[in-house]
Amino acid sequence: MSRLALRQHASLPFKFITIAVSVIVTVSVVAMPMVSADQYDDQINALNQQNGQNQAALGSLQAQAATLADQIAALQAQISQLQAQIRDNQARQADLAAKIIAAQAELDQEKKTLGDDIKAMYLGSQTSTLEMLASSQNLSSFFDKAQYRDIVQAKVRTALDKVTALKAQLTTDKATVDKLLTDQTAMNGQLGAQQAQVNQLLSLNEGQQADYNATIAANNSKIGSLRVQQAIENAKGFLGSWKTGGSGGYPWAGAPWPNEISDPWGMYMRQCVSYTAWKVANSGRFMPFWGGVGNANQWPGDARAAGIAVDGNPKVGDVAISMAGSFGHAMYVEGVNGDGTITVSQYNAGWDGLYSVGKRYSAGLLFIHF
Repeated sequence: MSRLALRQHASLPFKFITIAVSVIVTVSVVAMPMVSADQYDDQINALNQQNGQNQAALGSLQAQAATLADQIAALQAQISQLQAQIRDNQARQADLAAKIIAAQAELDQEKKTLGDDIKAMYLGSQTSTLEMLASSQNLSSFFDKAQYRDIVQAKVRTALDKVTALKAQLTTDKATVDKLLTDQTAMNGQLGAQQAQVNQLLSLNEGQQADYNATIAANNSKIGSLRVQQAIENAKGFLGSWKTGGSGGYPWAGAPWPNEISDPWGMYMRQCVSYTAWKVANSGRFMPFWGGVGNANQWPGDARAAGIAVDGNPKVGDVAISMAGSFGHAMYVEGVNGDGTITVSQYNAGWDGLYSVGKRYSAGLLFIHF
C-alpha cells in the first residue's frame, strides 16, 4: 500500500524513606479479528499506537524501578550504619555491666574497711584518754595516734562515697544504653520491614516490565502477520507471475528506502503515487501538484475536483486506483486486455519501494483519465 509524501498529521540519626510509587497494573493487548484488506492498515496502526502506549508505560516503570533501587540502597546504608551503632552500644553495655560489678566489689571492700575502722574506733573508745596518754611514749605520740585514727576514718568515708557515686552513675549510664539499644533494635526491624516492602514493589515492577515487553513483542508479531495477510489480500486481484526488478524508467529508483524525499508533485519518492505521477507527466500530459492530499485513495476525488474524468472503464495511460487499505494503491495502465484484465506497472506493491509489472483484473478499480 502506498502513502504520499506530505500528509497532515527524629532524636536518632535516622529517618524512614517515604515510598510513593504508582504501580501500573494493566497491560493492554490489542486482539483484532482479521477482516477485509482495507482494514489491515487500521489494525496495524492500532497495534502501533498500542505499542507506543505500552512503551511509554514501560519507560515509566523503568524510571520507577530506578527510584526503588535507590531507596533500597539508602535503606541498606541506614541499616548497616544502625547495626554498627548497635554493636558499639552492645560492647558499651557489656563494659558498663563489668564496671558496675567491679564498683560493687570495691564498695563491698570499702564498707568492710569502714566497718573494721568503726570497730577499732569502738574498741579504742573503751580506753580512756588517760590510759592512751599513759600508753604513749610521749605527748607527741599520743597526738599522732589520735590524728592517724581520724585520717583513716575520713579516707574510708571518702572512698565509700566515691564508689557509691560511681556505681550510681554507671547504673544510670547502663540504663541509658539499654534504652538506646531497645530503640535501635526496634528501628532496625522497621527499616528491614520497609526494605522488604520496597523489594516487593521492585519485584512487581520488574514483572510488569516483562509483561509489557512480552505484549510489545506479541503486537509486533501480529503486525508482521497482518502485513503478510494484507499482501495476500491485495494480491488476489493479480494474475500469474509478476516481473520485478528494473526501474521502468523512473528517475528516482535509486532514492534511499524508506524515505521522506518529495518528488516534483509532493509525493514521497519510490511510492506508488510518485511513480504514477511521473508516468503521467512523462507522457506529456499535465500532472497536478497533489502533495499533502495525494494518498492513492484520494486521487479520484482530487481528479474530479480538477475536472479530470474518473470511471470504471480502463484505457491505456490511465492511472488505476485500488481503494483498499488506509492509503489505497496507484498503478499505471500499460495495456487493456480482452479478458477483463489489464497490464499495469507500479511501485511499492509489496511495501518494498520496488518496481513491478504484470496483469490483474480491472473489476473493482477506478480509472483516472488524465
